[in-house]
Amino acid sequence: MRNAEATRERLVQAARRIFSERGYERTTVRDIAAQAEVNPALINRYFGGKEQLFAEAVSVDLALPDLSGLESGRIGPALAAHFFRRWEGAEHDDLLRTLIRTAATNPEAAVRIREILGRQVAPMISRVAGSERLAERAYLVATQILGLAYARYVINLSDDDIARDTLVAAIGETLQRYLTAPLP
Repeated sequence: MRNAEATRERLVQAARRIFSERGYERTTVRDIAAQAEVNPALINRYFGGKEQLFAEAVSVDLALPDLSGLESGRIGPALAAHFFRRWEGAEHDDLLRTLIRTAATNPEAAVRIREILGRQVAPMISRVAGSERLAERAYLVATQILGLAYARYVINLSDDDIARDTLVAAIGETLQRYLTAPLP
């Protein structure tokens, strides 16, 4: 059983690397198997196919901080700073960009993003903003974060003239409003 677990993990790691580099559409089962140095048939055996392997490979923990201890006006900027660190952070965070890029053309990637946000962002918001219109607040926060990620890290919209601190403050203000201000 140990070999099976090790092989499965090698496949997941290989898939993460290749999906991050090439995206979903340009990645083949053969590419992943070659990277993991296994027979391509093992992908079907362990995962049932490319889509299921993709779903497992891009399981992302956003590592959202506990913002409930912050004074109310600092929650939005702290959340914005967290996302900037995540997007510009460790190598495994390339998966976040891969998901954003792939979601435009792949329904499975779009489902994964919705699942990740639903499981992780909504509970974080409920801790800092309560349950009043939680779904709407989570939706608004997600649109801001996903829009930022797409513009900055997928299409590489230049922000050379805007200091990162300015971006964090501006995005933070918007997130703050979504989290704590009365919604129309």
